[in-house]
Amino acid sequence: MTKDVVALTHRMPDAAALLAGLLSGGPDLLLGRTGEGAVLQLCDEAGRPLVSVEAPLLVQVEGEAERLLGAEPPRVPFWWTEARATTGVPDAERLAGTLAARLVALAGGSVWPPEAAQSLSAVRMDGVGVAPEPAAAQPAVDVLTDRAAVVIQDRPVVAMTAWLSDAFRAAAEAGIGLQIVSPAGTTLSPAVRDSLGGRPSRWVVQDERDGYYDGLTGAVLRWQNGVFAPVETAADGTGTAKGGAGTPVAATYQEVTETGERQLAVTFRSVHPADERLVLGRGLEAVWRELTGTPPAGWGTAEPANLPWSPRQMTQVARERAPLSTWFVVVGGRDRPGVATVRVRRTEAGVEEEVTLAFGYGSGEEPPVDAVRSAAENLATLHRLQSMLVQIRKARRDLAVPPRFEGPGVPLAFVLGAEEVHGMPEDRARRTPLAQPPVALGPKARPALYYALPGDPSDLSGWKDFESLMRHLRGA
Repeated sequence: MTKDVVALTHRMPDAAALLAGLLSGGPDLLLGRTGEGAVLQLCDEAGRPLVSVEAPLLVQVEGEAERLLGAEPPRVPFWWTEARATTGVPDAERLAGTLAARLVALAGGSVWPPEAAQSLSAVRMDGVGVAPEPAAAQPAVDVLTDRAAVVIQDRPVVAMTAWLSDAFRAAAEAGIGLQIVSPAGTTLSPAVRDSLGGRPSRWVVQDERDGYYDGLTGAVLRWQNGVFAPVETAADGTGTAKGGAGTPVAATYQEVTETGERQLAVTFRSVHPADERLVLGRGLEAVWRELTGTPPAGWGTAEPANLPWSPRQMTQVARERAPLSTWFVVVGGRDRPGVATVRVRRTEAGVEEEVTLAFGYGSGEEPPVDAVRSAAENLATLHRLQSMLVQIRKARRDLAVPPRFEGPGVPLAFVLGAEEVHGMPEDRARRTPLAQPPVALGPKARPALYYALPGDPSDLSGWKDFESLMRHLRGA
């Protein structure tokens, strides 16, 4: 049974429903609180959290339960309440399921996974007390060492939930890695993949043949000195040797089937003056409209994205959190899978907006490569574009990241913003090693430049052209 249980309810769980759920462990239960009061915890006498329950979230974006849980999509709006059972504690999973079942019985709706809601009867727990800090500070963490925080996730898609976001933040502040352990068949959301940047942070996949392997690189892993780390093999491949010839790649990771599905990936950065009239997200919306014909469907500060698309509301959240940076997730509708992450930072240059965006296409669908240039021109002309990279890659239409090899993207286009072009000496930005000259975008007196690249997902040679262009622009 999964360690996470989600109640998807028609009505907000009121005080009576929450009380009924929290009494799932019996009337003598005492509570702990963390996350500035947003998370309630049921704990044993040793102070270990048995079940952590996050405040209900109102979801107003269609398709999020389907995208992240594979669940029958409820009619929006609905309330999403997560309960996380602590791994390895007897009856904790059953307690989480009973808690969710009681919420649904009083507020209507359904429980994910359905088998978790087996009974409404109390799950007796003896000797329950209040959890002291910091034992209950990170309800998402299952194992903590001086090198890594380990999170076990048994759900269809490991998403950037509020739980996981807090775990990433706490691990970064502690200077350790975050390692996500999941069973075979689980996928990552793009938002989580993009956050697993530096080692020893990694996605650890359980495997029948090789034990554990890295879901993003395929490297076979073992638990070593408080962290999952790659196995090193001897030169003859017969065993493990310190400083050996290399790391074996899991056989499961190499089992790839050609589906014809592709993704169009866009990353760009804009730098805006720190002006009270600034509205963030408009550049992202402009690109989204150019490439899909519609605006984004919703946004949030974690997954599921719970709010209808609104650049002004996004801006207000970022303004309230300044000078700290703010991270957002933005999603599209069911017709065209799309997921973006947005990082907003206040710097000496102004307000920086970094966007990573991807759209998915089936085997019979063509990515709108002809619309890329107009999207770039819109950004360069109206949204203070600094740089932009567009790639095509062979990858899943639904944008979920599988624990198997997916070929790297290949560059389709690179765009250099007007200020960057203007700041280069002489005519360096216009005279490049590429076969095709760049195309000017925007005002003739101060244009941005669009560099076309091969964009063939079967030919990685486009990266040589891109690297050559980058060296030239840097003056190397």
